[in-house]
Amino acid sequence: MLDKRLYHHLVSWLGQWPAGRALQVVGSERRVRPGWDGRPHPVVGVGAPGGAVLSVPPDKVGAVRSLTDLPVNDLLAKLPAAVGYAGWRAHRAVFRYCLAPTPLPDVGDWIDPTDDVVPPWLQRFTSPVLVARDADGAFLAGVGLKRHDAHGQEISVGTVAAARGRGLASRLVAQAARQVLDAGAVPTYLHEATNTASAKVAAAAGFRDRGWTAYGISEN
Repeated sequence: MLDKRLYHHLVSWLGQWPAGRALQVVGSERRVRPGWDGRPHPVVGVGAPGGAVLSVPPDKVGAVRSLTDLPVNDLLAKLPAAVGYAGWRAHRAVFRYCLAPTPLPDVGDWIDPTDDVVPPWLQRFTSPVLVARDADGAFLAGVGLKRHDAHGQEISVGTVAAARGRGLASRLVAQAARQVLDAGAVPTYLHEATNTASAKVAAAAGFRDRGWTAYGISEN
């Protein structure tokens, strides 16, 4: 049985869940409104073994549905233009969620994203970020939460090159996942299928690969 937090998150974020068919295209006003970073995200999709839901702007449903008989790679190649974002690229990622994070020890502190120690990529977040620092206070690794809705928050993590291999990222991800769950939401984690380092971080923190996929488009 699907966790109710995940179910409500997917319904809210996509506009429908489950798919009901191999590929269900749905229109959602969420695709034309600002997302977690203040910018619209015109295509969001999640695929599970039972089917995939592809969420697009309401006025683009017909154009995208006309592509659904194509092989997936061909559909993704034509998807940006179909939703009015020619020149962008479509991408897919491994979609993971976690209900029981690995009991790793906490390693970071939640601080304001405008703090001087926070690197530029973490400053995009509008709520506190989780940061691990060395004895001198220098940034080592951090986590930001993409707050998609009241039911789901996506974890984004990064580590400076000199601090990799110490398990900091997995500990931060598990720590952040516990906070998300305590707040009544479900934590999610996305990474490219070829990113084995990110996959190891996710698995070590308790985010196992269930064979789910995420879809989206972004600027080149």
